[in-house]
Parts: sequence; structure tokens; C-alpha cells
Amino acid sequence: MVALPPNVIGDAQTSTFAWDTLTSLVDVGGRMAGQDGERRGAQVMKAAFREAGLRSPTIEEFEIPGWWRASSSLTIDTPHERTHTGTHDVISLPGSPSGSVTAPLVDVDAGGYDSFEIAGDTLEGAIVMASSETPETADRWIHRMEKYSNAVNGGAIGFIFRNHIDGSLPPTGEVGYNNRPGAIPAIGVSAEVGKRLARYAETDSTTVTLTTECRNEPAYSRNVEAQLGPESGDAVLLTAHIDSHDISDGAADNAAGSAIVAEVGRLLTAVESDLKRPVRFITFGAEEIGLRGAYQWVETHDLSDVSCVINIDGAGTSRNLRVYTNGFCSLQRLFTDVTDSFDAPLSVNQTISPHGDQWAFVQEGVPAVMAGSTSDASGRGWGHTHADTIDKLDSRDIRDLATLVADAVYRVAVTDCEVPHKPRDTVRQQIDDGYVTELKTGGRWPYEK
Repeated sequence: MVALPPNVIGDAQTSTFAWDTLTSLVDVGGRMAGQDGERRGAQVMKAAFREAGLRSPTIEEFEIPGWWRASSSLTIDTPHERTHTGTHDVISLPGSPSGSVTAPLVDVDAGGYDSFEIAGDTLEGAIVMASSETPETADRWIHRMEKYSNAVNGGAIGFIFRNHIDGSLPPTGEVGYNNRPGAIPAIGVSAEVGKRLARYAETDSTTVTLTTECRNEPAYSRNVEAQLGPESGDAVLLTAHIDSHDISDGAADNAAGSAIVAEVGRLLTAVESDLKRPVRFITFGAEEIGLRGAYQWVETHDLSDVSCVINIDGAGTSRNLRVYTNGFCSLQRLFTDVTDSFDAPLSVNQTISPHGDQWAFVQEGVPAVMAGSTSDASGRGWGHTHADTIDKLDSRDIRDLATLVADAVYRVAVTDCEVPHKPRDTVRQQIDDGYVTELKTGGRWPYEK
């Protein structure tokens, strides 16, 4: 059985390269798409690729609809007046337009589709609040964009997204996506502010004023790429996204993934002569605002030259590997073989999911998985908050994950094993109805209108 040589595994288990790269990325601070932090993060990755010994590190710029936050506030007008202005309480959501609105508050709890149906006409002209929690009535995760879109479609004039995790401060996350800027002003609030609002809304007529000041204008994001192995052939792509939100260092989401990509590249330089397929190492920009870096790459390359994609996202919260296979059995077998050989646990989800850069490839039938690590946290945990910092991660976990991913990439790149693509229409038919609803609700459905 083809596997990574023991000396390379030993190197992986003693190296500090991934952790050093991760540290350099988080020291940049927020890496919001189109802003200076993302540009500096791309430079860190180009330097890391060069230090790793990868061939031809390059940065490719592409235009995006940029967004910059300024101030935001939330005033409870009735029943008990109070104003929140600090970023520990309230922040604008990316893609939000500027605006100030005053209206009755309608709390739809966790924001399930049934909750919006029950709220009905009360949504018209209201400010809608939804929790970041997944509704108990749902059989899948309900994305923030769905809750925002359902509020807009119901006639709301403002949107509040409240964290469901105590002490994690306000959550952030894109609301505009392909329709940037969004239709109505949107803010995130802490669990503590949200619970107070929910308590008032239960028993009293509650009126609030929501104010956001934001800047929406064109900007540039960046993909960073390097290569090992043959110059031509059906390539294996190892990817991650370099951008984060501007309120934190984006350590787990997704500096850890980018650092693992660089480390795997460094490890494979020792066995480059073994590679029968090219391996391309890519950190995409602008993932958090609609997978724009991944789509840019897909639109400018011939996908018949891509064997498969392994996308790293959500890694580092533990050393236990989790893989979303999107129904590609050959890649599931690959990771099962890897973890079996290391006697390591593997968590597998076979559902086709539109979350993560791999989706830009999956929707076209290219075999692609998202690899990360398991977590006991509810929802995103520290992700998309001020608290996504390096102190939540452990260098030993990063080393173990890099070892497993390196072995997986090596196995598929040194063999002539077939990794079958799927017809685009087959992928479309295999998407669960819930995700079809999400994609259409958020204006992200990539197939027929």
C-alpha cells in the first residue's frame, strides 16, 4: 500500500513550520476580503510557500464588492430604554447597507422556516431578530443568510442576528453574498443583549432602533498558488481560504487551514519525485463573502485538468479528522485508508453541502471534500466572533492533522487511481431538498433558475 514514507511522517511530527505560519497569519489580525489585512495575509502565504520549497508561488488579484464597517448601535426604545454602542454588544454584519430604522421587534427564535411562517404578517415593517442556533425542528443547519433572506422576503426593514453562546460576544457573517449590499440593515448582537431583547419581546410591545454605518465599494481580493510535481496532468488541489472577518484573528477560521496547506507542501517536497500528478497548493481569498476566490479559480481554469480537491476549513479545534465527502466515495475510501493506517478516528458526513470553497468544484461534478476537525462546540463555537484567536488552538493538533492530510494527498498523487467526476446534472439531483431551499433562498442556486 502506497503511504507517506516514515521519515516524512517523523518530520511532520517534529516540525514547527505550520504553527509558525499560523502565528504569522494571526499576527496580521483581521483579514477581511478586499481589505489590507487580506492583502498582507496573502503575502504571508506566498512567503510560506516559497520557504516550503514550492514552485512558482504567485498572487492573483480579482475584483470583488468590498465592504468596510464603521459604527453601529442598537437602542431599545420600549419597554426599557437602553442604548448599545460597544463592539462587545453590537456590530454590523458584512454586506449590510448603511441605514437607521426604528420598528417593533419580532423575535423568530432560532429562525426556522416554520417560525417565519408563524410570524406571518407581523414581519412587515418590523425589525426581525433570529438566533445563531439551529432550530430543533430543522433536520439540517439553517444558515444565517436564510434567516436574513426570509426576514427580507417577509417585509422586515432591519435584521438582528443574536449569538446563542454565552460570553462569545456578537457573531458576524455575510448577509449580502451575490446580492451585495443586502436589502436591509443588519447587525449581530451578543447572547446577553439578545436574551434581554427576547425577554422583553415575550411580554411587552418592544420597539428598537437599529443603526449601521458601512461602506460598500469595489475592492480586490487575492488567491495565492504554488505547485509541486509534474508540470501537466490531472492535478490534485489542496486548498484553504486565507480571508477571515475583520473582528478577530481568524485563527481556526481559517488561518489554521492555510498553515496546514503550506506545511503539507513543505512535507511533500521531500518526495516530489514520487508524484505522478501535479499538486497545486492554493489559498483562496473572499471565501467568507460567497466563495469568490474559489469561483474565480473555477471560472479561469479547465476543470478536466483537476483530479480532485481537498479543501481544509474548520481545522485545529481537535486532532480528530472530520471529512465532508459530498458523496464522492473514492475520496471517502482514501481518508478511511489514511486514518486506518494511523489508527486515528475519522468522522464522515456524506451530504452534499454548499458551505466551503470545495462547493465551487462540487457543483460542477469535480470530486471535492472539506476536511477539518471535530469539535464539541455548539454551532461555530468561537468562529465568526472576536474570540477566534490562536490561544484556542494546540500545535500538536495542527501537526497531527497536517500529517493525515499530507498522507492523503501523497496517496492520491503518486498513484494512477481513478477519482471519477460526476455529471453536473447528477450533482444537482443529489442535493438534499433542504440545501436546495437554502441556495435558492440566498440567491446562490447555480443551476437553472
